[in-house]
Amino acid sequence: MLPINRRNFLSSTTKAVGATFILSKIPSAIFAGASASNTPLGFQSWSVKDVLGKDFAGTLKMMADQGYKLIEMCSPKGYATIGFGAFVNMKTTDMRKIITDAGLSCPSCHFGFGEFNGDQLDDRIEFAQQLGLTQMICSTFWLPKAATLKDYLDAADKLNKAAEKIKKAGMQAGFHNHEFEFAKLDDELIYDALMSRFDPDLVKMQFQTEVINLGYKASTYFNKYPGRFISSHLSDWTADKKEAPVGQGVIDWKEFFAAAKTGGVKNFFVEMNPDKFKDSAKYIHEL
Repeated sequence: MLPINRRNFLSSTTKAVGATFILSKIPSAIFAGASASNTPLGFQSWSVKDVLGKDFAGTLKMMADQGYKLIEMCSPKGYATIGFGAFVNMKTTDMRKIITDAGLSCPSCHFGFGEFNGDQLDDRIEFAQQLGLTQMICSTFWLPKAATLKDYLDAADKLNKAAEKIKKAGMQAGFHNHEFEFAKLDDELIYDALMSRFDPDLVKMQFQTEVINLGYKASTYFNKYPGRFISSHLSDWTADKKEAPVGQGVIDWKEFFAAAKTGGVKNFFVEMNPDKFKDSAKYIHEL
């Protein structure tokens, strides 16, 4: 180690202060882009479920080669009849090893609302722990079209209760929105009503950017409810509501990633048609 004298100390201190001043003048958007680039990018398994069930290892390798580091699974038991039946009899430890061998990790998984109730929850918590999850996401309540606002709030209470058990098991519960949470009941937006009902510590939100088609921006909600989000599903859309690779639609992604930090978002999962994955990953990594 070189000896430090007064001249060296003053010189190094002056350079450090100067660097700090320069950094303070750099637009925050640049840092937002760097944050997006450095965050491991994930994909939602639903979009590739057909090929995933036929060739699990090969599909994971394909996605890893496109720049993805994370996969968000769907519960094999909860989704057995809608695309994930091939995984019902697979040992969870084997599933985890195949994911790891592909160079991926799986921090999050979607579960049906019914899986958060009764005896099913204990079984799903065990599955989650074996898979190495840190997040268990409720993929909306799937209430009937005739559901009232009270029905939504009662469902939120049930998820709060399940989330207590999930937290004790060392994981975070979450809730994923679809377009129907961005409708109004009793002159109140369902999404805002749920945000008021969910315990902020027990249930974090997973925001689906598709609601841009209804005029709602993710950045608006990240800023409105700071720290309330755990992850987000990414998709982009044209002005005439056609799916486009991330960066080729109407969403301002620099604004999105800057606000996501305020919202507390930890994971980003692209969820689009398979032909959009490669270009989406390329754009996000180059932000």
